[in-house]
Amino acid sequence: MSGPAGALRIIGFPGRYVQGPGALRSLGALVRELGCERPVLVSDDVVDAALGGLVPEALSAASLSVTRLRFAGECTHAAIAALSAEARDARADVVVALGGGKTIDTAKGIARTLGTRLVIAPTVASNDSPTSRLIVVYDDTHRLVAVDYLTRNPDVVLVDTEVIVRAPVRFFRAGIGDAISKRYEAAQCARAGGLNFFGGAPPDTAGILADRCHAVIVAHGEAALEAVGRRTATPAVESVVEATVLLSGLGFESGGLSLSHALLRGLSALPELSGALHGEQVAFGTIVQLLLERPPVETLDAHIALLARLGLPTTLAALGLTEVSRDRLMHVATLTMTAPYIGNFQSTLTADAIADAIAHADAAGAAPARP
Repeated sequence: MSGPAGALRIIGFPGRYVQGPGALRSLGALVRELGCERPVLVSDDVVDAALGGLVPEALSAASLSVTRLRFAGECTHAAIAALSAEARDARADVVVALGGGKTIDTAKGIARTLGTRLVIAPTVASNDSPTSRLIVVYDDTHRLVAVDYLTRNPDVVLVDTEVIVRAPVRFFRAGIGDAISKRYEAAQCARAGGLNFFGGAPPDTAGILADRCHAVIVAHGEAALEAVGRRTATPAVESVVEATVLLSGLGFESGGLSLSHALLRGLSALPELSGALHGEQVAFGTIVQLLLERPPVETLDAHIALLARLGLPTTLAALGLTEVSRDRLMHVATLTMTAPYIGNFQSTLTADAIADAIAHADAAGAAPARP
């Protein structure tokens, strides 16, 4: 791998990664190990009703009590400020996030504001946000307004796979869609001499992790999806969760992103795609990126066939867009060009080329008919 001349190679990791059935039971001991005594829990009402009792129980085993901060559903600067005030009143020294991506980002924002320790306990494996420093902030209408950063990665990422398999299988599948791009994006970032999310050159280690993430999905993705459909945490599930949460997170943050994720700037702006999950959009984006990389036809066909076997979208219609025009594709492509990592591509991209590639990806994903 390579980077700009003179750029330092930088990689970041969470302080501790713990995964497995019943992992949440170790929360109290981990909080004590961090030297903390006054935890606050960030969760929404749905998660709290279903799982909120697990956290107080785990903490009480270590003679700790917790103050709950109610997350209302949107990660905004105002929500972070209000919950930070509550956490300050509770004299919090560690923030525990229990939930999905927005809950996690809000908890990150609180920990950043107060300078406390941070424990992330995801309840879905739908993306790789738990391991990273990134805080994606929206407004009340769900428009992205900022990406803030923690000064360090979370102190602990605690992934209880008994919890993960209780979530709808669609979320697990979306996590695979988000992760499957990292091999291609990290490689493009390196070839283009781009920077990762630490402002450094991607080290070789990041590429190795991104490649391993892809290999695990190829080997175990289908079996893991079948097991999650039965709400069973099998060895295949454990391997894929590690890939989609840990390896994918390390691969993107330290390896860098490229076109597959840049496309979300455009795709997410289409109202018809508002119901499509992040990882579903990214999965389609990998087809677009591969087309612009111009691989052998059999390589592209094999990738599309893999997405189809995993139940991931290979067409715009599968994402929810049935009316496709050149003007709409250009709108998506123009917004895609505003992504900060659009330059992490070996050749220079243009809006016209991206619009063409989206149309070709849609056609390639649709024909021949795939299972």
